[in-house]
Amino acid sequence: MDFNRVKLPREIHSGPGVIKETGSICKDLKIKSKVLVAGGPHTMKIAGEKVIDSLHECEFDVETIIIDKPSLDAVSQVQNCMSDVNAVLGVGGGKVIDVAKMASTKSGKHCISIPTAASHDGISSPRASIKNHEGSVSLAVEPPVGVIADTQIISQAPFRLLASGCGDIISNYTAILDWKLAHRLLNEDFSDSSAALSLITAEMLIKSADDIKEGLIESAAIVVKALISSGMAISIAGNSRPASGAEHKFSHALDILAPKPALHGEQCGVGTIMMMYLHGGDWKFIRETLKTIKAPINASQLGIDPEYIVEALTKAHTIRKERYTILGDRGLTEEAAEKLARKTGVID
Repeated sequence: MDFNRVKLPREIHSGPGVIKETGSICKDLKIKSKVLVAGGPHTMKIAGEKVIDSLHECEFDVETIIIDKPSLDAVSQVQNCMSDVNAVLGVGGGKVIDVAKMASTKSGKHCISIPTAASHDGISSPRASIKNHEGSVSLAVEPPVGVIADTQIISQAPFRLLASGCGDIISNYTAILDWKLAHRLLNEDFSDSSAALSLITAEMLIKSADDIKEGLIESAAIVVKALISSGMAISIAGNSRPASGAEHKFSHALDILAPKPALHGEQCGVGTIMMMYLHGGDWKFIRETLKTIKAPINASQLGIDPEYIVEALTKAHTIRKERYTILGDRGLTEEAAEKLARKTGVID
């Protein structure tokens, strides 16, 4: 008999000011004396220093490293600093946390996720998006052993990041439709429990759309909870199917093609509008929800020229070819892509 082993964070702590408890949380997680704190140049100042102070109070020996971008070189640099530490604490946005997760996985050490923004579901998921010469690639990693989400700090991040996180969650709708399609057509493994958790997460966020506002701790708490829940759905499935379908392929294609891509969740949200149209679902509802949250709903708001939207739609099916979606194996023609983008208002 085959058994699935589901790995989830052992402890999740969220709330205003919880970052000051980092040291005691590490003690509870049985993390030993020496740790590495990895952060970005900005996030180290706004959150990393609080993390380090808390660790020192609990008598941890602390090393630090600054991460500039989520590259394989950055992973190697962090990994090289981990030979004599027991855990790495990733303090920052998705890029920093992804590098920390990948480095900890390669080193066989624990990772603790300490997000300073709620921009995508990498906070707790067993996936990491790392840049290489072809763009970004999503790789399997060990999920963080703990998550410490200080909603006060997250609420003070640019609101665009929070809205991006909402777009990433809303994209669960079309991701599940794609997964069901692959299950029906190709007999791909499907997890009812994972899919249910993913959809419930998206539904809860949409019901709270009117309450998601700039600078509110309560708004940060809603999005953080949803992102962590979505990450858990991925862990249960054993892959990213519950939260990644054709809309993510579209976003990855934009990352490669557009001179200046938008945020991941922003692109996924716009992609969800179009993929929901292809699925014959209520794409207008998706668009209105994103609009309520003040997330982008068209190329202009993404800051991306329409030509790249159309080209990304025609190339999206070539991203992760093994993952079957509504785009099929042949994708969209340029004419069909332009018609889709215009019909849904993504381009004028």
